[in-house]
Amino acid sequence: MALVVGAAAVLSFPLWSPNPYILSAGVVVLSYAVLSTSWNFVGGFTGYMSLGHAAWFGLGAYGTGLLIARAGVPSFLALGLAAVVVAVLAVPIGIAALRVRGASFVIVSIALVLVLLLVFQSWRDVTGGSDGLTVPRPFPDLLRPQHHAVFFILFAVLLGVALLAWWTIDRSRFGLGLKAIREDEDKAQSLGVPTFAYKLVAFVVSATFTALGGGLYALWFGDLDPIFQFSILLGSYMVLMALLGGVRHLFGPALGALVVGVAIEYFKVSYGDTQFHLVATGLLLAAVVLFMPDGVIPAVQALLNRFRPQQSSIREVSAAELREQVKL
Repeated sequence: MALVVGAAAVLSFPLWSPNPYILSAGVVVLSYAVLSTSWNFVGGFTGYMSLGHAAWFGLGAYGTGLLIARAGVPSFLALGLAAVVVAVLAVPIGIAALRVRGASFVIVSIALVLVLLLVFQSWRDVTGGSDGLTVPRPFPDLLRPQHHAVFFILFAVLLGVALLAWWTIDRSRFGLGLKAIREDEDKAQSLGVPTFAYKLVAFVVSATFTALGGGLYALWFGDLDPIFQFSILLGSYMVLMALLGGVRHLFGPALGALVVGVAIEYFKVSYGDTQFHLVATGLLLAAVVLFMPDGVIPAVQALLNRFRPQQSSIREVSAAELREQVKL
């Protein structure tokens, strides 16, 4: 019931949003929710911390934009084709990157996004370099508020699909294997879990959903720049949002995206182009790591459990109560 009410509230947001700016901020928050949930396929299930997921976002955005602007492919067909290309590229990259763990994997993921940033900046004839790439709008006849409303619904649908996929994996044998990798990869391998194949599948699924988020962003925003699409900061946001909400909970990354996204928009409006929002984001990350290492949702659940009646142990059951239980 709560899930239906929540979905209805999200989908009806364009109807009761007070102005186009708030609606556009809602699109940004939903895009963050898509990206952090996508990141959680690999970060939440396997425990591998990738700071370079902006690489998949940028490839999805530029793949979609280039197919439309250079090849004349219809907008949403270009979105799908770009996601397929990214999924194919993620296989060899995943085979190379997933051979290392821990800090080494983090460094490899950062190196990937930096290399792509240099390539897309230097390949000016194709990508436009630092001058940017303009992506034609898929609905040129719509006014700006209607444009925001349509993409708010599209991002909500993509988030719903990502959440359904995460929920399905979480309850599958495959998900059980991934969680075994997260807890102790060596023991999981010794018990017969095909750890490398499982990690690679999670890596490709995560990259594909992130690319879809990037492609949809390109269709919505319409202007791409390598500095912003291949940004380490964006990858850090994905990690922060997932950690804040709780990487082991279905709705944890989406909740983290809501908190961080609203906070970023507030600081940008209040303090303009200063870097204050970066300082606030760093402080928020430090607070999460220190006081809620498992995220907000597990912390709230633990707090609520303190006020619920505790189950009695067998030593606290009287002989008469025990006889009644035996009769039943």
